[in-house]
Amino acid sequence: MTTADSGAAPGDGASGARTPPAASRVVVVMGVAGTGKTTVGPLVADALGVPYAEGDDFHPPANIAKMSSGVPLDDADRAPWLDAIGAWARDRTDRGGVVSCSALKRAYRDRLRAAAPGVVFLHLTGGRELIAGRMAARKGHFMTTRLLDSQFATLEPLGADEAGVAVDVAPEAAVIAERAVAALRHV
Repeated sequence: MTTADSGAAPGDGASGARTPPAASRVVVVMGVAGTGKTTVGPLVADALGVPYAEGDDFHPPANIAKMSSGVPLDDADRAPWLDAIGAWARDRTDRGGVVSCSALKRAYRDRLRAAAPGVVFLHLTGGRELIAGRMAARKGHFMTTRLLDSQFATLEPLGADEAGVAVDVAPEAAVIAERAVAALRHV
């Protein structure tokens, strides 16, 4: 796992040698609620020239009802959701794609990797205050700020042995996406 904070990446020097974009792989945009997965994901997909899938669309109605009422999901709730995202990723293997999925625990990421070997993770990171402010400003989303603390408590950041990059969400979305795409070229 690498961290992209300046946008500079190995291989982007004067030699002009660049690793090709990860357009043939599936990128899972992960992080706690409010980090911008739904905003940044499509920007990354556009830059890579691949389709984007909104992870929230894979939730069964019971999960959305539970989260809308302020109750965190448990692992049993997440299993069919992760399996549906994993099936989408498997179907996109060798053609590429970007999908949003909180993927907060290593076990969830392992489940996605088992379904679609070769997926890479883009972990959107940021401080609680910044993310809570963004969540409070958005309207009509089922995930409330009441669940943010449980998400941070559940979060297991990418391990050094996991294919992926971490990108800070403090800048504007276009900058985040640019940094992410540059970093993903080297994963």
